[in-house]
Amino acid sequence: MRSPLHQRTLLLGVTGSIAAFKAAALASMLTKEGARVITLLTPSATHFLTPLTFQALTGQRAYTQDDLWGPQGHILHIELARQAEAMLVVPCTAETMAQLAQGHGNTLVSLAALALDRERTPLILAPAMDAGMFTHPAVQDNLERLKQQGAHVLGPVYGRLASGEVAQGRMVEPEEIVNYLRLLFARQGPLQGRHVVVTAGPTREPLDPVRVFTNRSSGKQGYALAEAARDLGARVTLISGPTQLPAPYGVELRGVETAQDMYQALMEVLPETDILLKVAAVADYRPAERSTDKVKKGRTRWTITLEANPDLLQAVQAYRAEYGRPRWVVGFAAESRLDEDLARQKLQAKKLDLLLLNDITRPDAGFSVDTNQGILLDRDGHRQTFPVMSKRRVADLILAWVLYLEQGHRLCHVVPWETWLQARERGTFFTASMAHQGRMALARPDQLFRWVARQYPHPSPENLVVLTLDAREWVGRWSWVWEEGEWWPYLHVQEPIPVSQIKASPYRMGTSPS
Repeated sequence: MRSPLHQRTLLLGVTGSIAAFKAAALASMLTKEGARVITLLTPSATHFLTPLTFQALTGQRAYTQDDLWGPQGHILHIELARQAEAMLVVPCTAETMAQLAQGHGNTLVSLAALALDRERTPLILAPAMDAGMFTHPAVQDNLERLKQQGAHVLGPVYGRLASGEVAQGRMVEPEEIVNYLRLLFARQGPLQGRHVVVTAGPTREPLDPVRVFTNRSSGKQGYALAEAARDLGARVTLISGPTQLPAPYGVELRGVETAQDMYQALMEVLPETDILLKVAAVADYRPAERSTDKVKKGRTRWTITLEANPDLLQAVQAYRAEYGRPRWVVGFAAESRLDEDLARQKLQAKKLDLLLLNDITRPDAGFSVDTNQGILLDRDGHRQTFPVMSKRRVADLILAWVLYLEQGHRLCHVVPWETWLQARERGTFFTASMAHQGRMALARPDQLFRWVARQYPHPSPENLVVLTLDAREWVGRWSWVWEEGEWWPYLHVQEPIPVSQIKASPYRMGTSPS
């Protein structure tokens, strides 16, 4: 899935601090995320870095104080502020902080920040200064005033400072700023307002204080799903068994050890869960008895009695039948051989909406690797195989499918009204791509705006009509295709479609078809 920062216009204000070198790294990271980064440097910032540095990293012009007095000087800061979807001041010195808090526009950076529409455009500050400066009452007053005015303040953190001291005043790392921005823009995503719960990783069933029964799950697929759901705007809770993975930024992590722990944690959050992605490799059995002391070696045979752990999906099925939540449940079947019949039986028995079947014996799709491959099955009988790809891309595919379910199994196509009126006269709809390629490009309702931008660079919305299909009527005849950073649905047909199977409605930018 595309980064939430893709095609976002960001102003990056750089001020005079030794931490300015981190701003260059940040500019590079944001550009790689697909953002358009326009850099503004204060006079003191140019003592540390040049505009050419940022122009080379971002491919965009970088501005300095001298540009204020150029041909467009009297409106430059206004035009920049109008373009911006967010502005960052990285690093933010005590001087710039004071200017912004008091409403003084002495530099291009402070002028642009003051010209922002704060209702629409967030201002993000990353302070950096020596410890004595940061703790000064005047600086603290300015910091508090900026927070009250709605500024987002990241850091500073404790660490080694340029003076050699170890104290609070060190700028946060660029990676944290990128993660914060991703989270900020993701709030507008198609899963906004939804609570997604992901279970991930293995469980450990203790035999004694040293030994455990466990499995080879690394948690990578589950963590990738948590990050993908976060990037789509969901509130995400990740219930994870023991892994070596860092907690995803902006995700609530609940660590558990045993299958019983995971069961309890899951049942606690079910009442507020909209979408459950049950990825964890939960132990089916646990030792019936646990020794409080380490069992000494010496015996030639050791018989261990096992008892069943709770069946999490069965518990979810019962809860869902009684309370109607979660609305959507996705399960996983990690098998040593691919048996679609058995997988379909599991999907139906557990009343899942979607199930991923994969072969854990493959070196490129099993535990601990960064890639996956397998088959996705849904409750309507639809299936799609997918080749080896990154686990993040698999996560994006699963959530694309969940969004399709969430949006009523609707897939859309947009044409001019004239085309649709001609189709109605014929009684069938047909396109050139259906004739020549045997397929028709579609979009989920939340993708419509981007789909129209791809097909009609300069659209006149009043001249377009949305054609909506119920994909359940086309089981086995459509699939997801990865293009331009996200998964798009395609209908595979060569024959005309009866207009009776199509619902038409006017195209309205920013809204889904009714």
